[in-house]
Amino acid sequence: MAPSSAKTVDSIVSNGNGVMHKLNGNANGKQNGFSKSICLPDEKTWEKVTFKKLLFFNTVASFMICYYLNFPFYILPVTFLITFVPVFASFLGVCNFLYHLFQEKKESSKVDHYVEFVDEAAKAKHSGKYIPIRDLYELYADGKINFKLDLLQCLERRHEYVVYKLQWWHLKFFLCKFVPEMLHFKVQDHDQVTDHYDRGNDFYEAFLGPLMVYTSGIRCREDETLEEMQINKIKEVCKRILMKPGDKHLDIGCGWGTFVNFAAEHYGSKGTGVSISENQIKWAQEKAVKHNTSANTEFLCMDYRDIPHSKYDKITCLEMSEHVGIRLYPRFLKQVYNLLDDNGIFYLQIAGLRRAWKWEDILWGFFMDTYIFPGAEASLPLIFPVGQLESAGFEVHSVETIGVHYSETIREWYRNWIQPETRKNMSLKYGSRLCRIWEIFLAWSTIIARQGNSTCYMIVAHKNRNDYDRLKFSADRKEII
Repeated sequence: MAPSSAKTVDSIVSNGNGVMHKLNGNANGKQNGFSKSICLPDEKTWEKVTFKKLLFFNTVASFMICYYLNFPFYILPVTFLITFVPVFASFLGVCNFLYHLFQEKKESSKVDHYVEFVDEAAKAKHSGKYIPIRDLYELYADGKINFKLDLLQCLERRHEYVVYKLQWWHLKFFLCKFVPEMLHFKVQDHDQVTDHYDRGNDFYEAFLGPLMVYTSGIRCREDETLEEMQINKIKEVCKRILMKPGDKHLDIGCGWGTFVNFAAEHYGSKGTGVSISENQIKWAQEKAVKHNTSANTEFLCMDYRDIPHSKYDKITCLEMSEHVGIRLYPRFLKQVYNLLDDNGIFYLQIAGLRRAWKWEDILWGFFMDTYIFPGAEASLPLIFPVGQLESAGFEVHSVETIGVHYSETIREWYRNWIQPETRKNMSLKYGSRLCRIWEIFLAWSTIIARQGNSTCYMIVAHKNRNDYDRLKFSADRKEII
């Protein structure tokens, strides 16, 4: 089939946050019912807190242990590895304690203005006080508090009644769950994914909408629907990877197969989608039949590590590689390198974090790993995916930050989720607690992505070979030649 003649998305070009109609990187303009965006007071950021300092403290601790216990110094590397996790946890704990000790809020808490206490014990403990963010969302999930306004509006004002305080629970979670998750054995990943994505397609359709795309869209106009935003994104990705008829396309972590089916239908590609979720693969296959793309698409239910070896002209991976994990990321990219044709293009879309982190970033990360995306610790600052790509033999052609578009996408998901009929149906089937947790996730993440705590990167890469045809990316190739 010939490429789609529909207009391409070319309005996200000028700055790092993309261009949005009447919106900038901070979402100025109408936002969540407010006439202006809510600008939080900046906490102290940690630009100067580097891994070098942490490694220094860990080395000193290891040296002291060997010295005072009379261990031979060739044991020092072993001591270093054993002490790293407790030193790291202690480092964060002490920093957080000192932060709250010296940065104690002077204004009185407005928690009673935003929160209705249903449980008397919770009221006695937190009324009139600043409430730790974890206590806030756990009490809400358990139905012990309600919000007096729309949840998103209340979270926009969270600095008036919330503190980002590490608790003993966080230490236990870090040591007993987060660290073991970083091993990423196949059994671990399978259990995490099936528990999350095989929950039920109706659960995800309730907020993702009919297209079932669980990645950031692109908003070009203020009045665009969620579905239009997702189509914008798919077209933009196809444009960036120069998708053309006959291209062999592999989508790793294809979700419900929307991208693979759309590319096959509108660009004439021959697509293969891979997901570990049976529900997603069945959905994708049914949509392929509906859109008459079955002849040009194939959907495989398997771990990405088991993808059969072949050569592909285009490989895409949209917001799946975070789940690969830090330990296995080099191996994953080497696998992609070997699957990619020497003249092919690799598109990586990955959620990331800012380097100059704040305490809210840490607490949000704990929440996400607990309830939403367990084992996704490879969601890191931009230096990580770019460095890993280059080490694996890729050349990075382009990078764009689309965090503001992610915020707009999640806000649309939130609007879908809080519809009265949706709330009722989802609560009856999946329980009130899970539905409230999802409401927190969507509302909080809308803000997190907008203000830069978390973001999303669109990365185009190819093999770094001397004979690679780099001129094909230029729109003015004919003039250059």
